[in-house]
Amino acid sequence: MEDNYRHQGLRRKLVDQIRKNGICDEVVLEAIFNVPRHFFIDSGFVEYAYEDKPFSIGCGQTISQPSTVAAQSELLQISKGMKVLEIGTGSGYQAAVLSAMGARVFTIERQRELYFRTKTFLAASYPNIKCFLGDGYKGLKTFAPFDRIIVTAAAPFIPEDLKSQLKIGGRMVIPIDDENNCQKMCLIEKTSETEFTQTQHGDYCFVPMLKKINE
Repeated sequence: MEDNYRHQGLRRKLVDQIRKNGICDEVVLEAIFNVPRHFFIDSGFVEYAYEDKPFSIGCGQTISQPSTVAAQSELLQISKGMKVLEIGTGSGYQAAVLSAMGARVFTIERQRELYFRTKTFLAASYPNIKCFLGDGYKGLKTFAPFDRIIVTAAAPFIPEDLKSQLKIGGRMVIPIDDENNCQKMCLIEKTSETEFTQTQHGDYCFVPMLKKINE
């Protein structure tokens, strides 16, 4: 698929919009500009790829709108070389943005069809992204601890396994369900082996985080 001057111009406009909406981390904004979002969606949506909207990617999943990707990425405070666990690979777009920020990304997908589709695409373009099929609630204990953890689906609670896989000083960004069928974006910071702080950073809407691995 081609990434031409028109696509790049549309990304520049998207970055300008996201900056006006309050994202100020230039590393995040540069990554949003450098990752061609139209590579990650169905060809029928290519003309709309740089609108700040989510789109269906099949299997009941969506690609998050760019402003949400930027907001979660900014909260993570990524430094080059950090090891990041992503729960919910989906299209691979969020993982690609984190990769463009210099992170080593370990990403879990529970939908088998999406896993194989996305793994094949990412392997060709993003060698510092490793894809796994599994239960996001359990994380990836074998590769822990992680500097950062990001959850890209609505969780009913903060999984203890994910907390335990976070480094001391690490940060986890996760949308937690509230009583209004919406989610609060939560930032969890690990201050010791047993102590965490939690802050909220706005209301969002994600597909649910589920345990069962779909065949």
